[in-house]
Amino acid sequence: MELLNRKNVSALPKRPIKVVQFGEGNFLRAFVDYAIQLLNLEKDFNAGVAVVQPIDRGLVSMLNDQDGLYTLFSKGVVSGQEIEEKHLIDSIVTAIDPYKDHQSYLALAQEATLEFIISNTTEAGIAFDAGDALDMQPPNSFPAKLTQLLYHRYQFFNGAIDKGLVVIPCELINYNADTLKEVMLKYIDLWNLDEGFKNWVLEANSFHNTLVDRIVPGYPKDDIDAYQEQLAYKDNLIVTSEVFFLWVIEGGEALKKKLPFAGTKLDVKIVADMQPYRTRKVRILNGAHTSMVPFSLLYGNETVKQTVDNDFTGRFVKATIFEEIIPTLDLPKEELEAFAEAVLDRFRNPFIKHQLASIALNSISKFKVRVLPSLLAYFEAKGKLPKNLTFAFACLLRFYKGSWKGEQLPVNDDAVLMDTFKQLWNNLSIEALVQEVLANTSFWDTDLTKIPGLKNEVIKALMLIEEHGVEQGYKAFV
Repeated sequence: MELLNRKNVSALPKRPIKVVQFGEGNFLRAFVDYAIQLLNLEKDFNAGVAVVQPIDRGLVSMLNDQDGLYTLFSKGVVSGQEIEEKHLIDSIVTAIDPYKDHQSYLALAQEATLEFIISNTTEAGIAFDAGDALDMQPPNSFPAKLTQLLYHRYQFFNGAIDKGLVVIPCELINYNADTLKEVMLKYIDLWNLDEGFKNWVLEANSFHNTLVDRIVPGYPKDDIDAYQEQLAYKDNLIVTSEVFFLWVIEGGEALKKKLPFAGTKLDVKIVADMQPYRTRKVRILNGAHTSMVPFSLLYGNETVKQTVDNDFTGRFVKATIFEEIIPTLDLPKEELEAFAEAVLDRFRNPFIKHQLASIALNSISKFKVRVLPSLLAYFEAKGKLPKNLTFAFACLLRFYKGSWKGEQLPVNDDAVLMDTFKQLWNNLSIEALVQEVLANTSFWDTDLTKIPGLKNEVIKALMLIEEHGVEQGYKAFV
């Protein structure tokens, strides 16, 4: 079987470079490069991607061996139906290692057709390194590399306003584009670059905060033979993903014209403010995960799929989302409910085995960020406590006892915090323990004993859990 390349598959166009992409990993190839391919096919976008390897080791040589081609397998559940898709992705036209070929990297700045910079260099990638210098080949950090590239473009095109670029980082930090721009401005000052260049960066280029959401397991090494059997060629860069796709980008009408995703099947939202969508994801997707873990583990489930498929735990999760979390959010109800249904489909995905124990890491801090805001917002709006979220809170405290029915629980947190809970459970009554934990502002950033009725409801739920177990305790609680 021949190695995949542009010679041994049906003729594929090699499009002009319109995108420089920092990062060649699984996520960008299953997300951005797939999205660009779809634009090329459906909207005649005519965009080739030049991939830049952001660190000194990576997949550039493997990508070039396959002429930038690879196969994406997407699997998931949509409206209760299992979906499997296979795509040969051809949007990458070249891949460059700036550590081995710095001149080819700088030459990308001279591409007249270039319009976009896209990146995913991990959460740690958008960082300032005071040791970076303009003449390094290349600088260490991604923002320094991009500053160097833009400076070369500024010089080559004599500061032409129409040669500015659209910068769309996909790193998983909030305000990712604002942060990137801020770090780049530090390099402009550090390197004493001229004021004209700084003005060009700010006025000719645009920076767009984003939210990306797609689970990408990546290269299926455990099942690679089964995947390879479906192909007529040898592919060393197979990547797998779920079907779900969400890309929220801050921008206006100009960006919508430049990225014509409207009318495609992809859920790409170009909006003035992405924060409501970030809150939606944190509260619904992450909040459902965090609230279900102790509850479901104590019940006896092991995976997310088991949780949503089980009649009792599945109804609990769905009611928590639709009746207690969604009413606290500001987006249109129909949009929130559609997102929530998609989340439940993702939870049911038979192709992704998501262990509850793997989500249990740092559950106290996750509960504070992902679940507690919904509980407090519900109380403020309704004047009463949400039953499911309160019961989930009690399950969280019971989970941190560390054992249940003679078996160890997968509690995984800061050692000092875990020891604190161990001492509380060993030395206090349930009433005293709840008082101590809810009043601990280092856990919650506020004294939760001041929320009327919360302490007594958590005590009641904990006692019922201890006496009757999760299912019968819950039924008695509500």
